[in-house]
Amino acid sequence: MTHAAALGDLRAFAEEADAGLLTPVSASPLVAALTGDRAVLAAILAVEAGWAAVLQRAGLAPAGSAAVVASAAEAGRYDLAGIALRAQGGGNPVIPLLADLRKNVAALDAAGVGAAKAVHTSLTSQDVLDTALMLLARNTVHAVLADLKGTTTALADLAGQHAGTLCVGRSLTQHSLPYTFGLRAAQWFQGVAAAGRQLENLEFPVQFGGAAGTLAAGTVLTDGSSATPFTLADALAAQLGLAPAAAPWHTNRLAITSLGHALASVLDAFGKIAADVLFLSRPEVAEVAEPRAAGRGVSSAMPQKQNPVLSVLVRSAALQAPQLAAQLHVAAANFNDERPDGAWHTEWPALRQLLALALGAAGHIRELAEGLRVFPDIMRRNLDLSGPLLLAEGVSAAVAPLLEERDGLSGKQQLQDVVDQTLQAPPPEQAATYRKLFRGAVPAAVVPDARLEELLDPASYLGQAAEIARRVLAAFPEFTSPTTDANGASRG
Repeated sequence: MTHAAALGDLRAFAEEADAGLLTPVSASPLVAALTGDRAVLAAILAVEAGWAAVLQRAGLAPAGSAAVVASAAEAGRYDLAGIALRAQGGGNPVIPLLADLRKNVAALDAAGVGAAKAVHTSLTSQDVLDTALMLLARNTVHAVLADLKGTTTALADLAGQHAGTLCVGRSLTQHSLPYTFGLRAAQWFQGVAAAGRQLENLEFPVQFGGAAGTLAAGTVLTDGSSATPFTLADALAAQLGLAPAAAPWHTNRLAITSLGHALASVLDAFGKIAADVLFLSRPEVAEVAEPRAAGRGVSSAMPQKQNPVLSVLVRSAALQAPQLAAQLHVAAANFNDERPDGAWHTEWPALRQLLALALGAAGHIRELAEGLRVFPDIMRRNLDLSGPLLLAEGVSAAVAPLLEERDGLSGKQQLQDVVDQTLQAPPPEQAATYRKLFRGAVPAAVVPDARLEELLDPASYLGQAAEIARRVLAAFPEFTSPTTDANGASRG
């Protein structure tokens, strides 16, 4: 196929290129608006327009040029598919877009102010694209944080509502100890809030170094002016709402890898919740269920199916994130020379996909947390499946010191023998078997019946569950609802 024919085909589907047919977790108008090709194009143009404004204010571009460039920088003026195809010529989209921008500036400069002098002067492609991606990332991260805080608010509420809701803790797939659903929700909260705090503390620095990161062209540009390359860079940061940078970071990619790490950490935390909900919503477990919505969870073949699709989508994002973050680190480790050959280019799709996955998953996990259906009675049913064996650790700790050595066995070993023999009985008979064997090993004079029942009450062996949940919520006050205190209780 010729390039001309390919260009025609590209134009036919350019606007649908980011529809997300195979990435449903991030298929949404918001994700497309903030991370799609059109958003990248708009961010690049915003950097060029911002730079023109900076130069004009510094007296380094003709009066009126910033307005002309701003008008020419409207994203709707540009052929997205054509620019994407032509980017192969120079290896990045800035070069063909810049050619089109200059044509539009010339066409719009009816007054002849010389606005072309304000376009891209002393910049290089990496300055523009790095800065544009920081702009794109900042906008996306703000949207992720909005949904993330909605999620933590819902999880904090769940932790408070279910502070005393008994369930079973599981270790290596098996029942371990009594637990509370409130603590489970608090631990979900902790993971999301800790990752959210990391994301919230990111900086999005401007990039400005020129062709080789020496600011040589910027130095020539500002010669004889009160401005310096550094004051221009700071002014561009302020213009775009980005962080100033002490120096160019063309080959020092911590800004990118830190962003990738933070996004992957958020998706890790989301993935933990999704994995738990996927297990807990299995019919044979049935302790929670996702919120219902028309058309959600359907099967193409089985009309009775109610698939936990929110969790499935979130988990799909969480499973993709580590490799994408790793790609950013691989690229950073291979940024050779003063401008790299290929490593820089591999960042772009990985970073954008991470942003899209995080934003898509954030919306789904918020809906899941806000609408999660919890079934305390079934939690108690599942807890009771292990019967008194679930309390064996606590019983041993309390009773073993009271027992004399017998047949060469310590008190702890005698109680372990009770457990071992109980496990040989069929599950329905284990509760009665345990009590019978316990009484054979421990007379009522040592442990009265009332004390035994107290030891076998799951609520009596929760350790510091309530305090752990309280401390978790108290550690992240910025991620709890204004109407919920650190104990999960309503403030009114």
